[in-house]
Amino acid sequence: MTVGIVGVMASKKRLSDAEFREGAVRIVTETGKPIPEVAADLGIHSGTLQSWVSWARRNGSPSSDRPSAKPSGGRLRESERADLARLRAGAREKDKRIRELEMGVMCASDSWPCG
Repeated sequence: MTVGIVGVMASKKRLSDAEFREGAVRIVTETGKPIPEVAADLGIHSGTLQSWVSWARRNGSPSSDRPSAKPSGGRLRESERADLARLRAGAREKDKRIRELEMGVMCASDSWPCG
């Protein structure tokens, strides 16, 4: 019975930790205050806050129901640009493979000259 109570307490703590992290990241991104200053104000190590901010910039905010601090103006974030480049490279590779397979099928038929 005690284990269940501890489990509930631990999940509430994790939730508040996640909310704390999100709030700390928002302070940095929305106010533009330096990370060391915000970290000192919150009583956390600046390296910890730096890693949270870096993660959020790469992956976006975990809560998508909140509006972004600044409108993007149609521009892609760095993480979105990287994803787009990766997806385009994958599409090029697949297109190349399709052409190779089509050539193989055409060369296998007697009516198509290959050589």
